[in-house]
Amino acid sequence: MRKGVLEFCILAIISKNKEVYASDILMQLKNAELIVVEGTLYPLLTRLKNDGLLSYRWEESKSGPPRKYYQITETGTQLLSGLQQGWDQLVESVNTIAKNHNQ
Repeated sequence: MRKGVLEFCILAIISKNKEVYASDILMQLKNAELIVVEGTLYPLLTRLKNDGLLSYRWEESKSGPPRKYYQITETGTQLLSGLQQGWDQLVESVNTIAKNHNQ
């Protein structure tokens, strides 16, 4: 389940920012208290790219090696929309159960 949630969060971060460097994704995940290490993030980014959900471009860096900037594809946007609907439904269902438990 956590893997699916991370994919959802990564797609949402990239969608909001239009174009994101991997360290920016890590920072946003950590700020949200979803502690993720590079060894987890990079394979997920590669899989999302191979699945056609992300694309990337290289940009030369003044302070080191070239950087890979990720963008969400149309297919990724469609999947993100479905994931958002599923997430909203799951949260609603869990809240319904939790409220009934407290009564």
